[in-house]
Amino acid sequence: MATKRVIPLLDRVLVQRAEALTQSKGGIVLPEKSRIKMQEGTVIAVGPGTRNMQTGEHVPLAVNVGDKVLVPFGGVKVDLGDGKLYQLFRESNILGVLEKKQ
Repeated sequence: MATKRVIPLLDRVLVQRAEALTQSKGGIVLPEKSRIKMQEGTVIAVGPGTRNMQTGEHVPLAVNVGDKVLVPFGGVKVDLGDGKLYQLFRESNILGVLEKKQ
């Protein structure tokens, strides 16, 4: 059965990894073994954030759905049944948010 939706808990972030490059900049088709795993992805879903121990309120996350982020290798692999690669990270494991050049 395919999962329709994942709602991360606390400070967790669901990221869809970018596809590995299949061609070099010069147009050479890269074989499967030499493709580089991408360290960037798109935020698909975010949790409500960690709880402030004194007030009990959620501390919102610094990333939002749709942000392009730089992530480390690892994370928890999640299969939503659509053939795409998703991974679950804690917000503290995300290395940075990528911005487009102006």
